Amino acid sequence: MKGDKRWQHFRSSLCHRQELGLTLDISRMGFPEDFLPSMSEAMADAFRSMEQLEQGAIANPDEERRVGHYWLRSPGHAPDPEISTAITEAVEKIRTFARRVHEGEIVPKPGKRFSEILVIGIGGSALGPQLLADALGKPGKDALGVHFFDNTDPDGMARCLAQIGSALPQTLCLVISKSGGTAETRNGMEVARRAFQALELPFGAHAVAITGEGSALDRRAQEEGWLERFPMWSWVGGRTSITSAVGLLPAALQGLDIDGLLGGAAACDEATRDRQISQNPAALLALMWYFATQGRGEKDMVILPYKDRLVTFSRYLQQLIMESLGKEKNLHGAIVEQGIAVYGNKGSTDQHAYVQQLREGVNNFFATFIQVLEDGGEPWEVEPGITSGDYLRGFFLGTRQALSEKGRPSITLTLERLNARSLGVLIALYERAVGLYACLIEVNAYHQPGVEAGKKAAAAVLSLQRRLTPFLASLSGSATCEEIAQALGQPEETETLFHLLQALAANSRGVKAIPHEDPAKIRWTSTQPETASGEA
Repeated sequence: MKGDKRWQHFRSSLCHRQELGLTLDISRMGFPEDFLPSMSEAMADAFRSMEQLEQGAIANPDEERRVGHYWLRSPGHAPDPEISTAITEAVEKIRTFARRVHEGEIVPKPGKRFSEILVIGIGGSALGPQLLADALGKPGKDALGVHFFDNTDPDGMARCLAQIGSALPQTLCLVISKSGGTAETRNGMEVARRAFQALELPFGAHAVAITGEGSALDRRAQEEGWLERFPMWSWVGGRTSITSAVGLLPAALQGLDIDGLLGGAAACDEATRDRQISQNPAALLALMWYFATQGRGEKDMVILPYKDRLVTFSRYLQQLIMESLGKEKNLHGAIVEQGIAVYGNKGSTDQHAYVQQLREGVNNFFATFIQVLEDGGEPWEVEPGITSGDYLRGFFLGTRQALSEKGRPSITLTLERLNARSLGVLIALYERAVGLYACLIEVNAYHQPGVEAGKKAAAAVLSLQRRLTPFLASLSGSATCEEIAQALGQPEETETLFHLLQALAANSRGVKAIPHEDPAKIRWTSTQPETASGEA
């Protein structure tokens, strides 16, 4: 496509929403002229489904649960006045708590103030706060510094505590778990608790719970006299919880603009209710995903934000999109194995990483470029008349053109500037696009049976480990992995037992390996006191 024809195609494919400070360009996706009209009826059904969702329809039949993350930034849209009131009161409670911390009314001990936050959560309970911190925070200038336990990796938690260092007595811990039974979060809480106990500090005097009313965590927070408790509602999923207390409380404590975030999300929600497809950026995104992947997830989504502050956004979208759309069955119970794989980092870093493959390798993706017009930083020239921001923009435009020349499709999202409001717009845009796309492919975007299956499998592994170490301690000699599995009556778990034995031995956890070149002939023995005799 050349000259004026390309310009005209660009103009006709542009969705500009001035009130959002956002422009969406789909001109390089390669869709035929009749594609959008051909999808009008399917999109009309999707709009109706989304409208019913916002009005309080059951979104999760298997859980009898509604989905209302849209209500979080527009409480007036909630179907029940009780929900509207609860949302409004929760946001005001967040503002008040943050103000009291900042003004020194809530303190770890007399004469001291909180200076750090330790967020303990996993999945959306960590990614949401991390995105806000990375995109909007100003390290060294925020009201409180922020740190994360976002995994159950002992080394990762140790590194985080080392970063906090001597500031631990001035650290406020936010423990986030809807059920209160999330293993990774529970583990992080216990590690943090022991770190405080080592300094003879009461954990409750440094702790806040964000959880469901009546949950195990909620009860524990009450029993131990934690500083405060904030709600997590059943109608908010973890991956869409960023505009709930999950994201708002850490952000408010950092001193970030939570009103701007909520306002931007609310404005985008309103704009993306527009049933005129050409003016609805979320609808256009969903349709481009459908076109690129044939509605079957046949191509990957590559997210390329040309802004360091958005480096976490690709990880955030990875959970939002893949957990929402990656489903074995559709709404009718048929096996469909749906989903879209998402990956990305940031530009122009990726031009020195995987853009080579994007341009010349397997054509199994579509890219989304995200540019921010306002550079930020200092406008220092690195060459006469050229700044480093000009280079960043040049790399973005050049990479987009290089992909286009090879017939590699791309979408471009442009923000005027990156601030709390525009980030709220971006978050709400993708939440709506995910919902609309899920309607097009007829899957439930709001449950996660695969995640639950993984949790159950992990519980079975740990149950097996609890049997393993006492059994080894009962032996007077040693046994191979196969012999142990047979003795435990679980020959089908021989491989799992091998992995467990390796890890226990490597960490000096009561197990010792007697080496052999053949892993199957390694013999394992206990380093604990013997409780019985016998050889397997």
